[in-house]
Amino acid sequence: MPEITVKEFDKFRELIHQKAGISIADNKIQLVQARVGRRLRFHDMDSFNEYYKLVVDDKSGHEMVQLLDAISINLTSFFREPSHFQFLNEVLPRVMEEKKKSGSSRIRTWSAGCSTGEEPYTLGMNIGEHCGASGGWDAKILATDLSTRVLAEAQAGVYHGDKVRSIAPHLVKKYLTQGTGEWSDNFRVSSQLSAMVVFRRLNLMDSQYPFKGPFDFIFCRNVMIYFNREFQQKLINRFYDYIGPGGYLFIGHSESLTSLDHKFKYIRPTVYQK
Repeated sequence: MPEITVKEFDKFRELIHQKAGISIADNKIQLVQARVGRRLRFHDMDSFNEYYKLVVDDKSGHEMVQLLDAISINLTSFFREPSHFQFLNEVLPRVMEEKKKSGSSRIRTWSAGCSTGEEPYTLGMNIGEHCGASGGWDAKILATDLSTRVLAEAQAGVYHGDKVRSIAPHLVKKYLTQGTGEWSDNFRVSSQLSAMVVFRRLNLMDSQYPFKGPFDFIFCRNVMIYFNREFQQKLINRFYDYIGPGGYLFIGHSESLTSLDHKFKYIRPTVYQK
């Protein structure tokens, strides 16, 4: 595989930022060479410029999706940053009580940057433990990501036992089914859990989103760190518009809204309320 030049690196970096808002640091040239190089090998191409031309000339947009899939970083796990789910368990009864008073049985959650599905399925377990027990609740989770590759894994809902170890045994028993025979090391999410989650591809840079909300909870964790301040500001304002009154925004523990101008009320580190 050819080595990417600084000029080629800058061209890809600018294109990726323009299309997805992802800011790639100067020192990530080897990462871009390795990940974009996969697409060169797939197309049996000899240069990064040749592949760049393919991407920008592809009117269907399919190859741009493949490029963004290749460049996306997807790190996740069940019950990652567990304090968020502990807090969710604390506030859900209050949210449900307020809903009852207004005559609503609707709970809506958005997992923005859902990766391979561990986050939305964790949310489904948490919310299911409250809404499922009470009965009569319409609880749904919208799970979106830029990458079609990770969305396909998420929709399949099959996880190796190593990933399931962070889930409490009683939740595993209730929401997951262990495979048999050669699949005994794998677990599939139950139909009850998968029915709560709707997966959709979404580029957060899009000028319009194909849904209206409002959401009671938005989880957008460890996603904004890849955006520059200008787009972080824009995204936070959009989240505020999509959250219903009293709803909550959860961001990653490596993220902060301190430098941004926003209307959210600070609740605790990485948790904000409208």
